Amino acid sequence: MKTYQGSEIRNVAVVGHAHSGKTTLIAALLHAAKMTPTQGRVEDGSAVTAYDEEEVARGTTMQNAVAYAEWQGTKINLVDTPGFHMFSHEARAALLPVEAAVLVVNAQSGVEPVTERVWKFAEEAHLPRIVVLNQMDHPKAGGISGLSALIDDLHERWGRQCIPVQLPITGPEGFQGVVDLVTMEAFYYTPGGDGRGKITGEIPASLTSQAKAAHEALVELVAEGKDDLMEEFFAEGTIPEQHLISALHEAIREDRIFPVLFASGLTNVATDHLLDFIKVYAPAPIERAPFAVKTPALQATVANGSTAEAAESGISFRKVDDAEPQAIFVYKTMSDPFAGRISFFKVVSGVIKNDATLENYTRRGQERLSHLSVMQGRKAVEVPELHAGDLGAVAKLRETFTGDTLGQKGCDILVELPPMPEPAMTYAIEPKTRADEDKLAPAIHKLMEEDLLIRFYRDPMTNEFLIAGAGQPHIETIVSRLKKRYHAEVTLKAPKVPYRETIRGKADAQGRHKKQTGGHGQFGDCKIKMEPLPRGAGFEFVNDIFGGAIPRQFIPAVEKGIQESAARGFLAGYPVVDFRVTVYDGSYHEVDSNEMSFKMAGRIAFRKCMEQAKPCLLEPIMQVEIEAPDEFAGALMGDLNSRRGRVQGMESKGRTTIINAEVPMAEMLAYGTQLTSMTQGKGSYHMEVDHYDIVPQAVAEKILANAKRPVEEEEE
Repeated sequence: MKTYQGSEIRNVAVVGHAHSGKTTLIAALLHAAKMTPTQGRVEDGSAVTAYDEEEVARGTTMQNAVAYAEWQGTKINLVDTPGFHMFSHEARAALLPVEAAVLVVNAQSGVEPVTERVWKFAEEAHLPRIVVLNQMDHPKAGGISGLSALIDDLHERWGRQCIPVQLPITGPEGFQGVVDLVTMEAFYYTPGGDGRGKITGEIPASLTSQAKAAHEALVELVAEGKDDLMEEFFAEGTIPEQHLISALHEAIREDRIFPVLFASGLTNVATDHLLDFIKVYAPAPIERAPFAVKTPALQATVANGSTAEAAESGISFRKVDDAEPQAIFVYKTMSDPFAGRISFFKVVSGVIKNDATLENYTRRGQERLSHLSVMQGRKAVEVPELHAGDLGAVAKLRETFTGDTLGQKGCDILVELPPMPEPAMTYAIEPKTRADEDKLAPAIHKLMEEDLLIRFYRDPMTNEFLIAGAGQPHIETIVSRLKKRYHAEVTLKAPKVPYRETIRGKADAQGRHKKQTGGHGQFGDCKIKMEPLPRGAGFEFVNDIFGGAIPRQFIPAVEKGIQESAARGFLAGYPVVDFRVTVYDGSYHEVDSNEMSFKMAGRIAFRKCMEQAKPCLLEPIMQVEIEAPDEFAGALMGDLNSRRGRVQGMESKGRTTIINAEVPMAEMLAYGTQLTSMTQGKGSYHMEVDHYDIVPQAVAEKILANAKRPVEEEEE
């Protein structure tokens, strides 16, 4: 394979709502570029970027995939991304290693929820956006009137900078081609062909006036803000084609224009024109702004008391250039059953050669890059070297994971991935057999290397293994992969709510443990007082013994007995918290008293006090932040009230409302699914435990009815 310089590379992430046709469009682009002998199909798993068995089975993309097209001396790296809202964190991560986003919009459905979300992600990343209205072959894609309404909607959402650089040619036979508004030429295609059969012809008479008006609108928008272009525009009434091409390239790179194009991935119409457009107008890696990176040396300078402005935050900038020190960052990891762990990386700077040895700046180890490759879906194509700005892959790195930065020794930098959202749903996970239990942890950790949103941990409060993810389909996919890839079968259960018990009143009781057997007996006697503490205070033990009523060495045994009983609960087996115990009196036997006896006495006294001290249940209260379009605010507020939630405040941000509320955890276990349903997938939320509060009596009665009361120990 040819080696490409940074100026000959284009990196684009293909983003958009689910079923807008992103994977099919990429398959068409690859076929048009002669990278595949036939056009791949999502349905049968033959599309280059649809190789995961779960994705093929479910008919939706769930993780990023990379492919490349060699087109007229340019290498175009295409990153396919998920469009389902649950996996939008993957789409966000795909924006870091690229220089432009191709935003695919379903021409029959228009702008959908995830389309808006990924637009926002690209906007935050200051990434140029190219809008492609796909599926133009569909009968419901609409003619000129429907198209006009769609363009108006784009203007309303994202501004008048969204401007067509093409017009679609449609007729009785459907979508046949496009009019290029820069060159003012028409390109015709044979639907269902290889995407390369374009014929330059005259603009259809029915589109002549519209094309002229659209061309003038484009020229005027490109010239805005550029004095030399405006002068040329006013003097000649237009801008020469060559000037227009360079000016449009610059305007797209600077986010002043978001071009709108038309295509059909399924019938492979206008895809070669899209490749042409990406080659000419999308920015090359060497044109992007330098990477903002953390520099340990600068951070050390700050720690040593330097006031230099450059060292204030430990941030420096690394230019995408072959002449800079070698550096790469890993933006994705894939576990392959044959090749092992494959690390996908972007070359930030320098030239990376096969068998190069780089230092992992994140983990302080050395890694050898054997079999340097570029990925064509699942297939690795070996290359001798990769230049600054290119995307590559390497297998079997020992200690390198997603988010790590590697490079030339002594030139440390750290590239940071965008923050991951918190998981929205948690399930308890239980292996079916002992063999499954042995496989479970290693298998899940391999999946966690691929997907940074997965969490796997044991809940110390309930002793359950918990797995957390973006939602129910996400977790079901994890379970399916565990079974198919690693032969580990598990059962999913709704997680237990980590309730607590506490007291609301004071109590005073005596715990006396006496047992006489042959030889030494057992004797322990203590008197304690119990009182409630403020929420979150935990447990406090006070020794108020005077005169040696209980020998000093036995006091810790009393405390230990109380703590052990408190951990086992009183009402329903949940730990007792937020109380103080004061031991103030007792008695002992010179021969029969020992630590075990006083521990038992402490347990007995604790249980007697709990009977008097008005015990009650506590539940975790979550601090919840919900973000959704304004039109859903009323329904969300009503739903929160039905969940015993307390709304703390609301904030408006553009068309979006942010609601802050406190809601019991028990009411939020499956909230992600309901939020998706209520907001048509446009809402998102984040929550964390804020505090514990007393469970209302009616709710507590239901919990206690289903709970197992702890078995009381017999006095020995």
